[in-house]
Amino acid sequence: MTTPQTPVYKILVVDDDPDIVELLEFNLKKEGYRTASASDGRKALEVAAEFNPDIILLDVMMPNLDGIATCRLLREQPKFKETYILFLTARAEEFSEVAAFDAGADDFIAKPIKPRALLGRLAAVKRRDQDPHGTIDAIDINGLRIDRTGFAVYQEGRKITLPKKEFELLAFLAASPHKVFNREELLQNIWGNDVFVLARTVDVHVRKVREKVGDHHIQTIKGVGYKFNAD
Repeated sequence: MTTPQTPVYKILVVDDDPDIVELLEFNLKKEGYRTASASDGRKALEVAAEFNPDIILLDVMMPNLDGIATCRLLREQPKFKETYILFLTARAEEFSEVAAFDAGADDFIAKPIKPRALLGRLAAVKRRDQDPHGTIDAIDINGLRIDRTGFAVYQEGRKITLPKKEFELLAFLAASPHKVFNREELLQNIWGNDVFVLARTVDVHVRKVREKVGDHHIQTIKGVGYKFNAD
């Protein structure tokens, strides 16, 4: 009896620093990933169209087309709606981080990049994709069906596509309706302790979820945080 093989994840590395690209590709290939690379945003769009990556590691500051614009253009294409996009950047300013998430990024990691930390993050993505068991399969609440196995949201039979972090935020709040979570709790539960992101990131994701599923599902408790409105 043959054992089904684990699918090989394809990762596109986009950075204008050849040393960073070489370092990342070396470590990724050592872990069994297939890789491709690009040195700027325009080239990344061309390579992505041919390579069809599962994950994209995307620098922010690049010539020709920066990472923010590249991410936005990728998200406009249906084939990349579900692709996991992780930004690599030396810029820790709030505007850069918020702009990255606003463009559709799933995650954010600061340079200098520690290969072990990056590989741990990618392994978590694989585990979540390949082993969705151990959670409630679906949540039906306030006109929404949140399919946690398929990472999909349905509203009156219409499928709404959310990037992974937006989906995780909505599902987390919906799993505990009426419970109020402050920004720090949401950052810890959605992004984890090993990721440095700003509290404003939560606000950006809440706004983007509201734009797609409606304003009334996530309620702001002024001065405290957010809760899912089950009424």
